[in-house]
Amino acid sequence: MKRLKNFFPIVLLCGLLISCTSSKEKQTGLNLNREDFQTTINGKEIDIYFLKNGDINMAVTNYGGRIVSLNIPDKNGEMVDVVLGFKSIDDYLKANEAYHGALIGRVGNRIAKGKFELDGKEYSLPLNNGPNHLHGGPEGFHNQVWDVKAVNETSILLTYVSKDGEMGYPGNLSVEVEYELTPENEVVMKYKATTDRNTPVNLTNHAFFNLGGEGSGTINNHILTVNADYYTPVDETLIPLGENVLVEGTPFDFRKGKTVGQDLNIQESNEQLKNGGGYDHNFVLNKDAGKMTLAATVVEPTRGIKMDVFTEEPGLQFYGGNFFDGSDTGKLGKPFKYRESIALETQHFPDSPNQTDFPSIILKPGEEYSTSSIYRFGIEK
Repeated sequence: MKRLKNFFPIVLLCGLLISCTSSKEKQTGLNLNREDFQTTINGKEIDIYFLKNGDINMAVTNYGGRIVSLNIPDKNGEMVDVVLGFKSIDDYLKANEAYHGALIGRVGNRIAKGKFELDGKEYSLPLNNGPNHLHGGPEGFHNQVWDVKAVNETSILLTYVSKDGEMGYPGNLSVEVEYELTPENEVVMKYKATTDRNTPVNLTNHAFFNLGGEGSGTINNHILTVNADYYTPVDETLIPLGENVLVEGTPFDFRKGKTVGQDLNIQESNEQLKNGGGYDHNFVLNKDAGKMTLAATVVEPTRGIKMDVFTEEPGLQFYGGNFFDGSDTGKLGKPFKYRESIALETQHFPDSPNQTDFPSIILKPGEEYSTSSIYRFGIEK
């Protein structure tokens, strides 16, 4: 009987431990299995890494440097996964949308007809977006296995060497990207690169956000403010027309804040909304070159989650989820539908190598490409 008496406290303790573990998993929202991300591609190992600091936590895989999950507390303290992602590497590989949460390079956004001239030579890049080259090409940085140089509880440092001629670009480019979670509920993204030949570089991250939670419905009710007096009009293939235009008097005026969907009812009569299938445009941020400034604020009114975007970059690409069609299913078992996510990509302007009036993105030997962006989360008061 003595042994039996000792047995019950042990059972009770084990039950409490299991209960606490389950509660913790529910609280953090990390419903991801590491085994589903452990594989190899082209002989390089892939894994998933879990970061946490204060009230937020994030999951990152070194396949494409992708943010898989980002959990933020809402106004009631409930954890909400605000980034669209998948539950396994296999799901990323078969997804119709290629860029979920990924690092983008060597050049983010579009290059017209996949061609540019540099140092008297014309370079041809693969076309993967109609007649144009998009986000570094089909084997851009989003489809590469990055090396994990360092990782701890709050940050991860990823590196990648893009070889001369990769996706048609000149020069060996050494890239370093750090994701860091801060006590202020920030995701800080730091980008660095060096090259041995003149080459265009425009790095960004392509997280798709829904501040109501992945799969929670439309983002047209999100209230967006963009710190930009000008935006970049595009043609029907989303290549800039060559000049930046005042937002005043257009549906691209988000300076005072409005819902994403407020002006989408005029899409068929507004040439720019029609060309983009909605919003898929660069905004010229009000700022001094290279300074860290507020670019945009997004608020989801039901849960009260607010996201402030700060950047040293001159531009911000605002994409309203216009091309999602429900054919991909995310890690929570819900399809990714039309206009149920928003991307705010900090960047230099689209097609910069072919646009002489845009800020240059040419990196030279002996120089260091260095830029940072911050996504800060809080509750709208």
